[in-house]
Amino acid sequence: MAPHSDHEIEIDSSATSSSTRDLDIPVLIVGGGPTGLLLAHMLSRLGVKSLIIERYPTRLAAPKAHALSPRTLEICRQFGLDINTIRDLGTKRSDAYWVNFVTSLAGQYVGSLPYERMDMEVLEQTPAMIHNIPQPVFEQFVAERLAQDGIVDIRKNHSFVSCKQDKDRVVTVIEDRGARKRYEICSKHVIACDGAKSKVRETLQIQSEGESTYDTMMTIHFNADLRPVVGEQVGMLHWIMDPEVSGFIIGYDLDGNQVLICNFDPHKHPVDSWDVQHCHKVVTAAIGASIPFDILSWRPWVLSRKVAENYNVGNVFLCGDAAHSFPPTGGLGLNSGLADVHNLAFKLAAIHQNWGNPELLAATYHSERRQVTLIASQQSVKNGQQIFGLLKALGTTNSDLETAKKNLFQRISDPKTRPDILKGLEAQREHFDNLGLHIGYIYGDNEVPASASLYVPSYRAGARLPHAWLTKAPSSPYLSKLPPIDCSYVKELRGSVLDQKRFSTLDLCAFDAFTLICSTSHVAYWSNVLSAIPSYLPKLGTGFKINSAILGEDFEIVEGARRNEWIMGLQLAHGAAVLVRPDQHILNCYMAETKAQEVADELAAYLGFC
Repeated sequence: MAPHSDHEIEIDSSATSSSTRDLDIPVLIVGGGPTGLLLAHMLSRLGVKSLIIERYPTRLAAPKAHALSPRTLEICRQFGLDINTIRDLGTKRSDAYWVNFVTSLAGQYVGSLPYERMDMEVLEQTPAMIHNIPQPVFEQFVAERLAQDGIVDIRKNHSFVSCKQDKDRVVTVIEDRGARKRYEICSKHVIACDGAKSKVRETLQIQSEGESTYDTMMTIHFNADLRPVVGEQVGMLHWIMDPEVSGFIIGYDLDGNQVLICNFDPHKHPVDSWDVQHCHKVVTAAIGASIPFDILSWRPWVLSRKVAENYNVGNVFLCGDAAHSFPPTGGLGLNSGLADVHNLAFKLAAIHQNWGNPELLAATYHSERRQVTLIASQQSVKNGQQIFGLLKALGTTNSDLETAKKNLFQRISDPKTRPDILKGLEAQREHFDNLGLHIGYIYGDNEVPASASLYVPSYRAGARLPHAWLTKAPSSPYLSKLPPIDCSYVKELRGSVLDQKRFSTLDLCAFDAFTLICSTSHVAYWSNVLSAIPSYLPKLGTGFKINSAILGEDFEIVEGARRNEWIMGLQLAHGAAVLVRPDQHILNCYMAETKAQEVADELAAYLGFC
C-alpha cells in the first residue's frame, strides 16, 4: 500500500490554550530516544533547525538494546560522531565475542557460538565491526554532543497531544506536563520517534501488520559481579536453558551491569505479583549460585512484530519503533531505526534548502525503508522460533518443572541425544550473525535474502557503497575530514596491517553532497560531465552539491584482492563512474561516455522534479 500524501488529521480547536502559534520550527521531532537524538544531530550538521519534545523528564536507566551494528557505526562516523570514543564506552570485544549456552551461569556448559562477526576478517567488509554498548549510554553520548552544538532544543516532560496538516505545514498540540498547559508548534515536518506505543502513529490512524503476541517477557536489570561465576567462559549473551528461567543474560559489563530477559507464565506469576523478592529468586536461578547482587528494575513486555502499513501521512513521518517493532532476537530493531533517520535526514535537508521537491520524501522514504524493516522483522521472528525450537528439543517446555529439568540434563549428557542438541545449537548460528542484513540491504530490491549472515558486496543502484581500505585520508578539500579509525582493539592486528586500516571508501561520501567517483584515466571526461550537470537541472537551492572523488588523485585503495574487486565492481578502469547519494547508497553507475543530460535527468527525477 502506498503512503498517504494528503490525509488530514483533525484536532479539536479547544485542545489548545491559545489561538496563536507559540513556535514555528522547520522540523519537530517527537521522542528523545536514540533515533530522535541522532536525527537532531544529523539535521544540525545539515543546517536544518529542529526541536525535540520528550514525554519523560528523564530517560529510563535500564539498558534496552545493546548492539550498534557496523552500519550504525559507519553512519555515526559519517556525521562526525567519533566511533573510537563510542567503542571505549561499551563492552570490550574480548568480553563480548561469544554466545554461551548453559544450564545456568554456574551450571553445565552446553555449547557456544560466535557473537555476530567480531573476527578480524569482517574488517574487509566494514570499517567498524559490531560494538556492544547499553542504549542509555549511547543516548547520553549523542545528547552530550547535541549540548556541545548548542543548536537543538530538547523539551523534556513535554508530550505530543495531536496534530493537523494545514497545507504544507503541520500544527502540533503539545502538553507541558509540568505546567499542565498546552501550546502549539507549527512546523514543516513532524518526525515521530516516540516508540512502539507511538501516540503520533495512533493519531494518524496508521495500522500495522504483524503478529499481536508470541510470549510475555520480563526484563530484569541487576547489578552483579559475574566474573567469578563465568570464569573464562565470558560472552555477550548467556542463554540459560534451565526451564525455571528460560531466557538469557546480556553481559553489558561482567563486573556489574547485567540484564536478564526471560519468558514467564503470567497465569502462574501475574505481572502485578512481581516484586524485588521474586526477581531476586529468578536471577539467582539464572546465575545458579548464591552471590550478592542488587535488583535495579524490572519491566514486562510482549514479544511481538509490528510494521506500520504506511511510514507517513502528509508531512508527518514515522521512524524507529514508531514505524516498526519486533523481537530482540537478532538485535535488528535499534539499528533499523537509526538507519531510518539516516535515510530521512538528507532528504529533509534537500526539501528545506530547496534542492529537493517534497516528492523526494513521498516517493522514496516509505518504499525504501519499509521493505528493509519488513525483512528485518521477519528475521527476528525466525530467530525467536529457532531458539524456542531448541528449548523444545531439550524438553524444557514440559509444563511440569521437575520433568522439564530432568529432560534437560538427560538430553545434554546422553550420547544418543547430544548430537541432536549440538545440531540445534548450530541452527542458531544465523540468529547471531546478521551481517548481510546489517550492511547488505539494497534499496529497491524486494528479494528476501536466503541468509541473514551472507554479505556479498553489491555495486549496483540502491546498495551501500562497498567498503575498502584507503592508503590514507582522502585529499580532496571537498571530502569529509574524519579522524583515523583506531582498530587496535582487534589485538590480532599488528604493524603495517593495522596501519592500513584507518580510512574507508565510505569516507569519500560527505553527508551533505552527492559524490561522483571515477578514475584518473577518465577524469577529464567526467569533470566535463560534472560541470555541465547544473545546466540541465531546474534551479536548485544553494545547498545542492556534487563532489568528485578521483581514484589515483584524491584517494588510493590498499593493494590486494579487495582493491581489485572494488575497482572491477565499479568498472572504473573501463571509464565508468558511480554517483553516490549523501547517505552512502549508490544512486547509479554510469558507463563510459554517458551524457551529462542523462545523469542530470536521473538526478532531477530522484530529487522529485519530474
